[in-house]
Amino acid sequence: MPTPSSRAIRKAVLPVAGLGTRFLPATKALPKELLPVVDRPALQYIVEEAARAGLGEVLMVTGRNKAAIEDFFDRVPELEDALEKKGDAQRLDAVRSSTEVAQVHFVRQGEARGLGHAVLQGAAFVGDEPFAVLLGDDMIDERDHLLEQMIAVQAEHGGSVIALLDVGRENIDKYGAVAVEPSGQGDDVVRITGLVEKPPVEEAPSSLAIIGRYVLAPEIFQVLRDTAPGRGGEIQLTDALATLVARGEPVHGVVFSGRRYDTGDRLDYLKAVIRLASERDDLGPPLRAWLTEFVAELS
Repeated sequence: MPTPSSRAIRKAVLPVAGLGTRFLPATKALPKELLPVVDRPALQYIVEEAARAGLGEVLMVTGRNKAAIEDFFDRVPELEDALEKKGDAQRLDAVRSSTEVAQVHFVRQGEARGLGHAVLQGAAFVGDEPFAVLLGDDMIDERDHLLEQMIAVQAEHGGSVIALLDVGRENIDKYGAVAVEPSGQGDDVVRITGLVEKPPVEEAPSSLAIIGRYVLAPEIFQVLRDTAPGRGGEIQLTDALATLVARGEPVHGVVFSGRRYDTGDRLDYLKAVIRLASERDDLGPPLRAWLTEFVAELS
């Protein structure tokens, strides 16, 4: 019987090679992951989330036209010197924080062959230890500690852990879906018994969808190497996880009920900007006052 892993999770893999077609023409020259959510790129929030969970080493799996991501996480001495000369300590700290939050590495995917293929590019970086995968389109509010809970579940049970969200059966065909059974650890931790990528609504095993957080056992790499292209002609991470379940490897799910922002969707992206800005001490009061007037004008 598989035993829980005693190895601490230290590394995260972030696939960021997508084309960002839903945000064209804005993403024609700017990677979608660098679109600002108030005054920080969405990707910076994701790296900060990994760092808060103790994952100090981050691998970005990039593609063509993504050099701006490497530039963003690099030092800019000229800009820092200019801010220092101006005495603008606040902006200087903000600029430096993006380069100091974690040790960031980069590898190119080469060709877009699916999420599973992107994760596979992290094999040499990860080695023989469990690791996390964070998708750049999914922002989890920093007040909700989903990743930390997933890491704790993996430490107890071993194997792999995936984040789940109840999206309603009418929406499940847009996601990877899971079949589950109780784990004995409360309603928010379940045992995965089956997975399927974007099933027809009538064939979905549940309304629980896989969202963009994974804690994976290193065995996933060999499974991905042996996984044939699936839906869309791509190597699906969901298919590889289904293989692990079929082999009897432990795969658990954490059902998330907190604050999540889908920054890959235009409407949800706008909602994220407004919500996060309205909650800030510096921007919130005037923004909320304006929103109240604006909504009144619409009615």
